[in-house]
Amino acid sequence: MQTILSFWQKTSLVAKILIGLVIGVTLGLIVPGMTFIAILGTLFVSALKAMAPVLVAVLVPAAIAKAGGGLGARFRTVITFYLATTLLAAMVAVAVSFAFPVEIALSETSKGSAPGGLADVFMNMAKDLTGNPVQCVANANYIGILFWAVIIGLALKHKASEKTISVVSDLSEVVSVVIRWIIQFAPFGIMGLVYSSVSESGLEVFATYGRLLATLIGCMLLTSLVFNPIIVGIYLRANPYPLVWTCLKESAVNAFFTRSSAANIPINMALCKRMRLDPEFYSVSIPLGATINMNGAAVTINVMTLAVCHTLGVEVSLPAAMLLCVLCTLAACGTSGVAGGSLLLIPMACSMFGIGNDVAMQAVAVGFVIGVIQDSVETALNSSGDVLFTIAADLHSKGRKPSDVAELL
Repeated sequence: MQTILSFWQKTSLVAKILIGLVIGVTLGLIVPGMTFIAILGTLFVSALKAMAPVLVAVLVPAAIAKAGGGLGARFRTVITFYLATTLLAAMVAVAVSFAFPVEIALSETSKGSAPGGLADVFMNMAKDLTGNPVQCVANANYIGILFWAVIIGLALKHKASEKTISVVSDLSEVVSVVIRWIIQFAPFGIMGLVYSSVSESGLEVFATYGRLLATLIGCMLLTSLVFNPIIVGIYLRANPYPLVWTCLKESAVNAFFTRSSAANIPINMALCKRMRLDPEFYSVSIPLGATINMNGAAVTINVMTLAVCHTLGVEVSLPAAMLLCVLCTLAACGTSGVAGGSLLLIPMACSMFGIGNDVAMQAVAVGFVIGVIQDSVETALNSSGDVLFTIAADLHSKGRKPSDVAELL
């Protein structure tokens, strides 16, 4: 037993997660249906989701209250990254869909309501923005949490005493410690999540919707492994892949299994802390990225919408496709404020081409079927992008290069 414990303590967290993954897949195939294993994943994700809103609510005001000058340029950079790469991801999805058109079987129906247009999306965001701050934390409404956290942080900075700011900072550190304790249970949580997925869905989802999944995942991998690194490499004028690999290994793996950008906020913040980035910067940019950096959502909306068009024989012109990219970029940034996530924005995009809600909602149903894979990859792309662009902006401000990653870790 001592040998096992010693091995476990010396093993890195990523290696532990991979061990949990293998065990989860094996048990899911051999002995499916064992609730006590699946509950490990439920408990892990629930704990992260429960603490993430609290973390943002206390960390952002503390960071702003203590912030000095020089953060403005980094925030402008990271917001530009978030919006520009979401638009680029939408364009990648359109290009791949044109080159390799996919059709889907429109026979299922789906329950749920989609926003009628872009105005509805922004109306939902506006309501979330000014919601009751206590309810925002209780309901994990990150748009509202960020809004009120910034307001409270500015008020603390201008009116609070040093002692009050110190108390808020201590509280944020206490919450951070709790988060780090939870993250240590990630291998067991991942094991439960993988076990649950394999037990319920097996590997059949790949065969039934293989081509559609291949298109979606291909677009997301192109964005994550080619286009995002190119942008970061040009910005830093250096090879970006040491940094990209670190973000994928440390952030994307966890996000793939938790399937929640919100749940991955603490994990991204932990990585930023290990790399000794400026906490005043990343404590705001990471939650902001989880709200508006939606590369994967833009891919999903575009690919699914064009799949419906191809199935129905609807001609999509190049100007219409470009307009679709802009629409999906704006809508994807509001995904976190729309119940049901990116899939429920498909009918809104389909309406551009005169496709009715009843038909479009059938595509939503297909999306829910493949969601066990699609949503996992989408979240991995989104969350790893949050930390990638945050680190890039911070490294650039300090004159450092991606090759410094190994030293920073």
